[in-house]
Amino acid sequence: MDVVMLSRLQFAVAVFFHFIFVPLTLGLSVLLAVMETIYVRTGNEQYKRMAKFWGKLFLINFALGVVTGITLEFQFGTNWAQYSEFVGDIFGSLLAIEATLAFFLESTFIAVWHFGWDKVGKKTHCFAIWAVAVAGNLSAVWIILANGWMQHPVGYSIDPESGRAVLASFFDVISNEFAWSQFFHTIFASWMLAGFFLMGVSAWHLLRKNEVDFFTRSFKLGSVCALVLALAVAVQGHHHGMIVARDQPAKLAAMESHWETGKSVPMYLLVVPDQAGQKNFVEAIPIPGMLSFLAYGRFDAEVKGLKDQARADFEAFKAKTGYDPQKPVVTGPDGKPLYKPLTAETAMPPVLLTFLSFRTMVGLGTLFIFVAVAAFLARGNIGARPRLARILIWFIPLPYIGIMAGWMLAEVGRQPWLVYGLMTTSQGVSPVPASNVGLSLAAFIVVYSLLGALDIFLLRKYARKGPAL
Repeated sequence: MDVVMLSRLQFAVAVFFHFIFVPLTLGLSVLLAVMETIYVRTGNEQYKRMAKFWGKLFLINFALGVVTGITLEFQFGTNWAQYSEFVGDIFGSLLAIEATLAFFLESTFIAVWHFGWDKVGKKTHCFAIWAVAVAGNLSAVWIILANGWMQHPVGYSIDPESGRAVLASFFDVISNEFAWSQFFHTIFASWMLAGFFLMGVSAWHLLRKNEVDFFTRSFKLGSVCALVLALAVAVQGHHHGMIVARDQPAKLAAMESHWETGKSVPMYLLVVPDQAGQKNFVEAIPIPGMLSFLAYGRFDAEVKGLKDQARADFEAFKAKTGYDPQKPVVTGPDGKPLYKPLTAETAMPPVLLTFLSFRTMVGLGTLFIFVAVAAFLARGNIGARPRLARILIWFIPLPYIGIMAGWMLAEVGRQPWLVYGLMTTSQGVSPVPASNVGLSLAAFIVVYSLLGALDIFLLRKYARKGPAL
């Protein structure tokens, strides 16, 4: 594989391993704050015990998440130096704010919360966990604003001398509608995941009659969280889909493997894409006009096909940047081009992977709603529903898979653009030997696999152990 694909794989490995820890941290921090608030308001010691038990699992997850997250940002300099040089004025400022504001705030107050039990007042201690929850989710805001700018660049201008993207309006960058829609979709999914995590662990203990009152309360809290957020994810996901249709029509077409422009476009429930032939092997079970409605809110709306949209994106890219396919801007140590030139035919995402990621995300999201409703209805006595309780235990990893599929859709569906319509992924790579990237990729896989196994081992060990008396 060439240096472009190896660099993409390395970044994907780093992101996916890091994101094993992120959603549970975001969601569980909020639930911990709710537990401790109930304790402070009611004086019920059971909620203090709940905050301590679930807080132990939160701290394990947080510590390993920090380790995997720190190395991630270094790749912008090692593997994506051309990208960093092009967008550093904009992208770098958002990451700097995240580190100096949100991460340091979260790290400071998590120490107060962990070591402050019985050393500071109840209200001060409760404030500390709320500060952790707010700071953690605020950290996600800045990270996703940065990613959202890559998905839909706004508030910039191109410097005529250096050819770099420079910041023109910070307000436009931080008010980017695409980024905020992406943020809420991610954050709702993360909070939902925490709800399913609470239910799964609690169900395991309730089947064994362990700490029945303790885990019944935990299960009730998790069931409410999972149900409300599963519905919120679905509603907000539809809204985000309409924004994708407006700002990234090629991604929308790839999501549904839609090749030809037309009006009143149906959504096919059974599709087998054929990207090489730019058609579908199979199209069956259509819902008339549904793709038009989901994308634009009208059953008669026109939806651009991927072939037409890829050509339009390529022509817009040439007009905006002066791109010449005959003159590659990045060459390797041997002086040869690092990538094949972009053409009107290749300016489209990998359709099969985008299509499958979308269907996986939507399918799991629909399943989460049904299971969350069943769990909510049984929340008072889940021990009497052993089959549902066992399902919920096995459900713990599924929200992770759903969220990963969503990020796969967001990133793979954006291709071939690193910054949508401004820079191709190939143009952003560092001009280093492919063998160097291959070696570091192998090292990342080994180290991150060990960290992932450690996280699962520790979470499983302390989740099964239950709360201290």
